[in-house]
Amino acid sequence: MGEGGLGDARPVKLALHANPNKPGALSLARRTLELVGRRAEVVLTEELGEHVPDRPTASWSKLQAELLVAIGGDGTFLHALRRTLLPLLPVNAGTLGVLAEVDGRSPAELETAVDQLLGGRYFLEERTKLAAELAGRPLPDATNEYVVHATQVGKMGTFEIAFDGRRAGTVRADGLIVATPTGSTAYALSSLGPIVEPEVDGFVLTAIAPFRVEARAVVLGGLRTVRIRSLREGGKTVVLADGDGEHPLGPGEAVTIYRSPRRASLVRFGTSYFDRLRGKRILPWSEEEDGGGRAVLSAPP
Repeated sequence: MGEGGLGDARPVKLALHANPNKPGALSLARRTLELVGRRAEVVLTEELGEHVPDRPTASWSKLQAELLVAIGGDGTFLHALRRTLLPLLPVNAGTLGVLAEVDGRSPAELETAVDQLLGGRYFLEERTKLAAELAGRPLPDATNEYVVHATQVGKMGTFEIAFDGRRAGTVRADGLIVATPTGSTAYALSSLGPIVEPEVDGFVLTAIAPFRVEARAVVLGGLRTVRIRSLREGGKTVVLADGDGEHPLGPGEAVTIYRSPRRASLVRFGTSYFDRLRGKRILPWSEEEDGGGRAVLSAPP
């Protein structure tokens, strides 16, 4: 269900994942297990189970639960969303965490979140994913973006772009990004793309270090398809889904990107989108407060 719908029932079985490379995430995973106690059954991902012994584990493809709690940063959350369709509660373990709903560094906030989760007092917010086909084979879905990038440092690629099968033109650049609204605050933002609210049915196409300085990002409707073909001879080009893995794109080959029929589902407790972005140095205005503690929107100097 979309944002604004309450969880239908109290979860009786949770899945738990944490980034094993972050000591803070592992300690938060152990604390989460303590807070859940006997109120719900918990199964760990195999990656986490290697660091938290004597708990049931399952592979990503065999996770059986109502919800998944993922602890880490945005990379951890995207890692989980690529591997499961379970609704996900993202808990920040001290990194940027734009997707995070819970700041795990606050013991009170983590405890409250577990109580709300187990009490069924949450929302499910659906986010658009992208799907892609490369040379006739499907690629993993992307929650943030697909990146088409020339691999040789200091050498631009040349890319042909087509919308809905009709050629639009060519771009010389290091690469191209096709981002969801969720991914608009990630790599696409660093390439001067716009911030797009998650409710918008569309995605963003932007170039990475284009030869033409005046090149601009384009926001496309959600039913569009984008075909990107590499025109570069003698150089290598790759496609990445959420920065994970490299899929070679040969000269003359194309990748076709479109809205996925699958959706990312995030557990929310009512925090607004722009409140989650506060303090991340992403928004194009300062976040000063007036004397009453209210945020003041003002343009940066």
